[in-house]
Amino acid sequence: MAKLFEPFAIADLPLANRIIIAPMCQYSAEEGCMTDWHLMHLGQLAISGAGALTIEASAVVPEGRITYADVGLYDDASEAAMARVLSAVRQWSDIPVAIQLAHAGRKASTARPWDGGGQIAPGAANGWQTVAPSAIPFLDTENAPVALDGGALDRIRAAFADAAVRAARLGIDAIQLHAAHGYLLHQFLSPLSNRRDDDYGGSLENRMRFPLEVFDAVRDVFPGPVTVRVSGTDWVEGGWSIEETIVFAQALEARGCAAINVSSGGLHPAQQIPLGPGYQVPLARQVKDAVTMPVIAVGLITEAEQAEAIIADGDADAVAIARAALYDPRWPWHAAATLGATVAPPPQYERSEPREHRGLFAR
Repeated sequence: MAKLFEPFAIADLPLANRIIIAPMCQYSAEEGCMTDWHLMHLGQLAISGAGALTIEASAVVPEGRITYADVGLYDDASEAAMARVLSAVRQWSDIPVAIQLAHAGRKASTARPWDGGGQIAPGAANGWQTVAPSAIPFLDTENAPVALDGGALDRIRAAFADAAVRAARLGIDAIQLHAAHGYLLHQFLSPLSNRRDDDYGGSLENRMRFPLEVFDAVRDVFPGPVTVRVSGTDWVEGGWSIEETIVFAQALEARGCAAINVSSGGLHPAQQIPLGPGYQVPLARQVKDAVTMPVIAVGLITEAEQAEAIIADGDADAVAIARAALYDPRWPWHAAATLGATVAPPPQYERSEPREHRGLFAR
């Protein structure tokens, strides 16, 4: 059997294979509430043949949204909207569903990507004041965030826990905490964005403190696996490094983290990313060599043979795909056909099995 299609488990959550649909923001919510677009988007990915499906970054407070059109899970209305979408998806698919809980910090209050993606100033339509560990904007031309005080940290920590309670009520199978791509938890980790002189800044131990507190708060209230997405490096001199990522990963594992997803970058505009197929896989491998929990690789993984090699070579335990799944929502089907594996399609689609791939569909 192809290694990519071997059964897998994250803690006690079984997955049919080692392909995970990564969270992908759709910028199509209304006041934090999912819409029919999310029903179509998640519905097609739920029958992709992947081992798990991850709901896009869902803000734990309104001001934690990247854009005004982001999904939230912070009040009864956003919970009810998500419940409607999940109910429809589950009527036709038994795929395990995870959710990425997030706070954008200083990278919040922006326009949708197709509207330019720039920061929207406080007081302007669809804009608000951002917050961060320190009053350092992402770009020098942007409105600076407000540095979070102790009371604000307490409220954000509690908001993550409250969102986790809502996720449990929705029957979501797993939570991924977003500590990557320059968003709030990553902002605490990196010395480029965290210039605090209290217990939450300075040393690596201090910079990890708030992200670890958030993890503990979520783990305490959520009954299923809690995982974390990290940026393995800032790709900037003097920034967050793979060595620090390993220390953070080990601290998470000691607290019961069920898996870690290793991405990179997003924190600083001076980043120099060596883009290329699987360019982040070496970061995942370094983390995997230092922990025992499952490690998930992500980033320009587009070909079946490439994904199979990542698993077969021991670089990671699973792969997460994002843009490849948007381009080809049946990517796992086609990967199975290429690698001689099988997938289980909905019965409505069984007659689509190609003649040249007889036996692809498990019945």
